[in-house]
Amino acid sequence: MENKRPLILVSNDDGVSAKGISEFIKFLRPLGDIVVMAPDSPRSGSGCAITVPVPVHYQLVRQEVGLTIYKCSGTPADCVKLALHTILDCTPDLVVAGINHGDNSGTSVHYSGTMGVAIEGCLKGIPSVGFSLCDHGANANFEPLKDFVRKIVTDVLREGLPPLVCLNVNFPNIPNFKGAKICEQAKGLWKKEWEPCPRLNDQNYFWLTGEFVNMDEENEQNDGWALANGYVAVTPILVDMTAYHYMDHLKQLLRV
Repeated sequence: MENKRPLILVSNDDGVSAKGISEFIKFLRPLGDIVVMAPDSPRSGSGCAITVPVPVHYQLVRQEVGLTIYKCSGTPADCVKLALHTILDCTPDLVVAGINHGDNSGTSVHYSGTMGVAIEGCLKGIPSVGFSLCDHGANANFEPLKDFVRKIVTDVLREGLPPLVCLNVNFPNIPNFKGAKICEQAKGLWKKEWEPCPRLNDQNYFWLTGEFVNMDEENEQNDGWALANGYVAVTPILVDMTAYHYMDHLKQLLRV
């Protein structure tokens, strides 16, 4: 009997037409059957946001053996929810996001629509991984990522991931990687986040911009250090945000 191919659900936050997701699909085709549900236009920075005030619409873009692509008017998290609810007649073996144009290391994981996909899949109990390249260019070169992407996806398909854990994988923008490092999230914060862009005689318009400051940049265990030194950063992300280490102290503080 022929073995059933894995089913992989793919989404992103750069939109269904982005080069990153097109290259991602090419990398993944040998590994399983692919269903894509991606935003119809860029949704960067949407995190785990969902669409509440208006209906969400999807439509078929392309279908062939082993690959079906849909676009959706909602957020990246909406895409995962909608695909699981309306398109798929079984639970996928894997949810993957990307490949994102721009890195999602450090605290950016909280804002990232790419990781919003992975977190939504994880919350549904499905092994999930987000992939990002440290290059915002529309014509970024994703070819150096192929072997690492295929290895990570193959390993996760085979071994799975623990409950409530997903992976955040970031690639430095270089042609040859030194290898992969298992990392912790860099501790830092964003500064200089707003750039004035006055218009129509109104000074109160601003573009969101900013620079990330790694507060522990000499720490070789964090993803910021790994990327700065030529390594692929693989960070396990726990979506259970409970501060367990603080619970006993909080009980004493609140006398409960």
